Amino acid sequence: MTREITVALVQMIPTIGETETNLRRMNDFVDRICQEQPVDLIVFPELATTGYECGPRFTELAEYVPGHSVNMLSKRAKDYSVHIAFGMVLKERVESIIYNAAVLIGPEGEYIGSYRKVHLKGEEKLAFRNGYRFQVWDVEFREGPGRVGLLVGWDLAFPEAVRSLVLDGAEIIAMCANWELDENPQWRAYNVARACENGVYIAAANRAGEEPSYVFCGDSMLVGPNAELYTNLEDPQEGYAIATIDLDDVRRAREASQILQCRQPATYRNVVKKY
Repeated sequence: MTREITVALVQMIPTIGETETNLRRMNDFVDRICQEQPVDLIVFPELATTGYECGPRFTELAEYVPGHSVNMLSKRAKDYSVHIAFGMVLKERVESIIYNAAVLIGPEGEYIGSYRKVHLKGEEKLAFRNGYRFQVWDVEFREGPGRVGLLVGWDLAFPEAVRSLVLDGAEIIAMCANWELDENPQWRAYNVARACENGVYIAAANRAGEEPSYVFCGDSMLVGPNAELYTNLEDPQEGYAIATIDLDDVRRAREASQILQCRQPATYRNVVKKY
């Protein structure tokens, strides 16, 4: 038995503060990818609709979910019967409270859910509020059901984030990222480590290009539960990569390694202590 799914990673260069421009280009990517071959999941980078270095403008760029950006991409998702995960700025009832978030849309154009980045880095703390929970969604791919988690950017550096999703049943984690060029070695190491230490797929879409204070490394990759590299965009340019994987390999990898069964939670008390 197999549950094969095809995943596309979009390595995009968003235009700072230009939501409409970025949404049009995201729609174009969906068109190009889905006209090339049937795809089950497309992953875009962190803050794909706005760019990264927006400062105080993030408040005016923030959107309700569902809202304009979700509605636009939902139409494309329904056109091609594909799941889409992407990063954006999310606001809730109190408009001054905003989050660096990732959203998952389903193949009927339905809004499945959103995740708010838990681990904020540097200047992000001035703009955004931390999220407070990790969540896994049951979805229906073409070849059967799957369990998907979302993470954003620096969450990848914290082993607790991926492990929490995996303990809740995640089989594939869509990682929407804006990882910088000078931390490219860490980006590579974390993606491989998180995948194999948890027996999970990591579908990591990292942005490319430059902003006034940042240079991003691209290097988007799809890593398997045994540290297999299924596809990789090493060149820090805009583009996309597509690979087909078997979600049943998650179960096989975990049964072979016993990586979850052999945990000893009673000895890990210091893990949940605040530094």
